Amino acid sequence: MSNPLIEVQQYGQSIWYDYISRDLLLSGELRRIVEADGVRGVTSNPAIFEKAIAGSSDYDPAIAALAHQGVRDAQALFEALAIQDVQLGCDVMRGVYNESAGADGFVSLEVSPHLAYDTPGTLDEARRLWSAVGRPNLMIKVPSTREGLVAIETLIGEGISVNATLLFAVGYYEGVHTAYIRGLERWTEAGGDASKVASVASFFVSRIDASFDQRVAAEIEAGVDAKRRARLEGLQAKVAVANAVDAYASFRSELESDRWAALARAGARPQRVLWASTGTKSPDLPKTLYVDSLIGADTVNTVPAATFDAFKAVGKVTDALGGSRDATLDEARGVLGELAELGISLDAITDELLEKGCQLFVDAFDGLLEAVATKRDSLVGGS
Repeated sequence: MSNPLIEVQQYGQSIWYDYISRDLLLSGELRRIVEADGVRGVTSNPAIFEKAIAGSSDYDPAIAALAHQGVRDAQALFEALAIQDVQLGCDVMRGVYNESAGADGFVSLEVSPHLAYDTPGTLDEARRLWSAVGRPNLMIKVPSTREGLVAIETLIGEGISVNATLLFAVGYYEGVHTAYIRGLERWTEAGGDASKVASVASFFVSRIDASFDQRVAAEIEAGVDAKRRARLEGLQAKVAVANAVDAYASFRSELESDRWAALARAGARPQRVLWASTGTKSPDLPKTLYVDSLIGADTVNTVPAATFDAFKAVGKVTDALGGSRDATLDEARGVLGELAELGISLDAITDELLEKGCQLFVDAFDGLLEAVATKRDSLVGGS
């Protein structure tokens, strides 16, 4: 039987699973989907860990054991749990990592979202987590704020693999790619092996369409004229993919530069574009829209469980980004041009989404720590 999750690999895309939990790891389910469905990596974030830890009793024995050993601080408890999960995940994915010669098989672990605007704090925590996990197929997730760009360059320059996350704007993406190149140059100049460092640039998709839809709804409620309403509605479910296609074009262009060619000769890997937030927000949209539309060479799609199941069942596998590259890019830039003509700033949308994204992860992280503290107190007492 055909399996779109595996078939995308023929066009150079890897499917990563956007979820991690103790049950997924210990039940053998992660190993099963690696073997049966071609999963090539795993991503996590504070919201995922909040759901996994607060939403089940799977972690209760570990929390109780750690607390009895003297680990009482909520953040220290969470870190111990997360490190154990990521180590287990890395071990499951190690076969993929070895088979792909280090191109795939990664598990991502994010620094505290409270450090999104703190370069020194990000660097300290990233180094500590990298050392604590102790697996070559770990990726440290760093938010792509201006402060994060400095941290990304520094970490790559130290040979630490990085998942640059919370990218919405093409300009920020280009900054992340430059940080990756600079970091690789520092690493190789210091004698490091370029082939041992990997990175992805996590470009968020669906939230852009959701934000645009809110603006359309607000204008309609305010009584916009029929002509403008038609133009606005004509862009719905198109802006996010157009923005992603534009980012991918920038990526392909960078790979043609002399600067990149020098690194490639040294064994460097491209910083693949990773499509994140690929579950549709609106029930009116096809569940696989942001997977079907973004298949292409040197890309990753990190897919939440519901979208994973939907794409396996009804996904349409084509070389969406490479088959008619010029025409696809022209269409995308036409959408973005129409948006600008309507007086809607995509930069304003993406700036707002970055700020909100950081805050959402902060809220999830704080909620997670509160849940861990509550579990600790219920299991072993609060004293």
